[in-house]
Amino acid sequence: MQRIAIHPKRCDDATDIGLGRLDMDRTDISLIALRRILRATELFGKELAQAAGLSPVQFRVLQLIAEKGISTPKAISVQMGVTQATVTALLDKLEKQGVLKRERSQVDRRQMNIVVTDKGFQTLADAPDPLQQRYVRKFEALKDWEKAQLIASLEKVAAMLDAHELDASPLLDVGDIKRHHQ
Repeated sequence: MQRIAIHPKRCDDATDIGLGRLDMDRTDISLIALRRILRATELFGKELAQAAGLSPVQFRVLQLIAEKGISTPKAISVQMGVTQATVTALLDKLEKQGVLKRERSQVDRRQMNIVVTDKGFQTLADAPDPLQQRYVRKFEALKDWEKAQLIASLEKVAAMLDAHELDASPLLDVGDIKRHHQ
């Protein structure tokens, strides 16, 4: 087992390795980092549920529709990388909450358009800053080589957890996306 010494408050910089008082195993450091990521998503989910009455998945669906002004279940399904059945269940829940509504397309009566209601726009405005938007802002500020390195590392972690082939949308949330529509 390889052990390194790090300062407990400064373990985010490679130059800190060997400078601190806390002797910690690299495996433990990686597990702590993973746990912090999981806790951050869990805490944000609770904060969002309390502030907006929505799960992170429901919030993201509402955001996607608001960003485009109008959307379809198929478009949402494709953008989120989930089945149309999952999207339909999410839309049912959001419609019951009054934050969006379905309307028949005037161009193609077979198509259903989804629009955000005034209550939905107010919900978006009142909600805390989404965790993934914080991540996106900071990720986009990285240099290209840093982005590539981070992506490679995260993909490696997913593979190490046998999670690299799991169905997942680009959404920071814990648990199964399907549980959020029940």
